[in-house]
Amino acid sequence: MIGALMLDIAGTELTQEDIQLLQTPQVGGVILFGRNIESPKQVRALTDHMRQIRPEILIAVDQEGGRVQRLRKGFTLLPAMGRFGELYKTNPNKALDLTEQCGWLMATEVLAVGIDFSFAPVLDLNDISDVIGDRSFATNIDDIIPLAEAFLKGMKRAGMASTGKHFPGHGSVKADSHVAAAIDSRSFEEIQQKDMQTFIQLKPQLDALMPAHVIYDKVDPNPAGFSEFWIQQVLRKDLDFDGVLFSDDLSMQAACVAGGADSRIQAALKAGCDMGLVCNDREAQCIALEGIVDLPLPNQARLERMRGRIPDIKIDDELALGDEWLKVRDNIVAFKNSLD
Repeated sequence: MIGALMLDIAGTELTQEDIQLLQTPQVGGVILFGRNIESPKQVRALTDHMRQIRPEILIAVDQEGGRVQRLRKGFTLLPAMGRFGELYKTNPNKALDLTEQCGWLMATEVLAVGIDFSFAPVLDLNDISDVIGDRSFATNIDDIIPLAEAFLKGMKRAGMASTGKHFPGHGSVKADSHVAAAIDSRSFEEIQQKDMQTFIQLKPQLDALMPAHVIYDKVDPNPAGFSEFWIQQVLRKDLDFDGVLFSDDLSMQAACVAGGADSRIQAALKAGCDMGLVCNDREAQCIALEGIVDLPLPNQARLERMRGRIPDIKIDDELALGDEWLKVRDNIVAFKNSLD
């Protein structure tokens, strides 16, 4: 069974404490960070070990490309998604083709080392937010939608579920919700007609969403990830979205409005999230776990959709994933090098 807490580990191997936590029923996922990565071979050994301890565990990573890419040594360094948006202005067909290839390449490499999915793609506008910036495909909805659609197509072809983030849109908020409270004072109508359109129009292709740690104070006093209005009313009812909902990291500063780690994950789950992330703080993870130990397990069929098509292959320190992988990797590397 899959639990409602996703946590992380400190090193490149499991400690005894990690093993004990993984065996706890309400632990449902592990997210990997750069400190957990030495080589493709080591990552696959780590994920295999996790599944020996807990076969049903979901393993995730942030492998967006550009400045948000945890798997680096031994993996293809991917361009930021905004680079495809720049190309789209002058050569849309080439941009769409390369974007789909990039989605496939990212997913193929991540799956090869035993990770089920990357939290991708970012569907926010590249507007005034410093923390979003070129993580976004473009500065306007009309460009984001076809580019994201191409990236999603590549991910799906490789066998990876997708997670659109950060609903209903973080790009129009200046503050970085990792380190500060983020408040967006626009009306619901303006958000719906602008930022939300990527999520609305791409909904059929999305397996999961991650709500933003942003307070849209003209709409609801709670951050979207703690808001029954945004999750139950807008997402589940109005948009009829039945995919997985992951909270953003509940250790982020903007999440602290909900109280301690136990209160935060309880608030996220009560609002309608399926799984809460608590990262980079083992004490907070244990507190969060205590806060949900007696709660029912989340919707299992829904979470099972996030399981990746992980190949049964031997991984060495250098990836070797076949002729198509070589060709696509060379195409993406050449494009990235042309930008440097």
